Amino acid sequence: MPLAQLITPEQLAARLQQPGLVLLDCRFALEDISYGQRSYAEAHIPGAQFADLEHDLSGPVRKGVSGRHPLPEPARLIERLRDWGIDNTSDIVLYDDGPGAFAARAWWLLAWLGKRDGVFLLDGGLNAWRAAGLPLTHDVLAAPRGSFQGSPDAGLVLSAAELQARLGQPALTLLDARGLPRFRGEVEPIDPVAGHIPGARCAAFTDNLGSDGRFLPAAQLQQRFAGLLAGQPAEQLVAYCGSGVTACHNLFALSLAGYPLAPLYAGSWSEWITDPARPVATGD
Repeated sequence: MPLAQLITPEQLAARLQQPGLVLLDCRFALEDISYGQRSYAEAHIPGAQFADLEHDLSGPVRKGVSGRHPLPEPARLIERLRDWGIDNTSDIVLYDDGPGAFAARAWWLLAWLGKRDGVFLLDGGLNAWRAAGLPLTHDVLAAPRGSFQGSPDAGLVLSAAELQARLGQPALTLLDARGLPRFRGEVEPIDPVAGHIPGARCAAFTDNLGSDGRFLPAAQLQQRFAGLLAGQPAEQLVAYCGSGVTACHNLFALSLAGYPLAPLYAGSWSEWITDPARPVATGD
């Protein structure tokens, strides 16, 4: 069974009363950082706890040094997981509005800490849940404190220096999860420098989804990533994006397709460009 697992709204609805089930609402909007908390307060899936991208799933930004969403300090994240009622044996369902990028960040963090079974993304997210006519609530229930134990897997993270040392190696496949205009450097609505890391290939995370907003079948994802790898070893793949969030969507999709869990350049483009000595490319 691949590490990544999906659950449909109907499957989740049938399991809502399951003992040990934990739901995390990961909704967020870059252009409105209070959106997730506000939306959660208005309506969420019954029993869900709220996980905020910036306060819970990221660490403090160090201006001019870190990217926009640095990894959280492991001990602090473990405490938050316990606050949400998570044990090592918990089944966990993660969701956002639908595309899954913020939910996938939570999935990756759990895998980083060693929780690699019983973790699901709600396929289609809250949009699919609403479309199925399933119940929502504004009630917030206190979760019994969990006992999660974990430690970060250093093999799943690459630093800027480690990545820079590998640039130009023939076996490296570097996948950028941002859209093609940002990858090419034609537009840059968020970061102060446009372009991409030299040698990267554009692998927009949205291409992991069908027109219905749900993940493509595993066979189609396998075909997609086989094309991007172009015969290179999957073990040498590295994922990045703007700030280490949407790259996790590609890592989840790769796992759905049967590939091994690849490392994340967590600082991503927003960290890479803090040092003007690091090379930048534009165009294709």
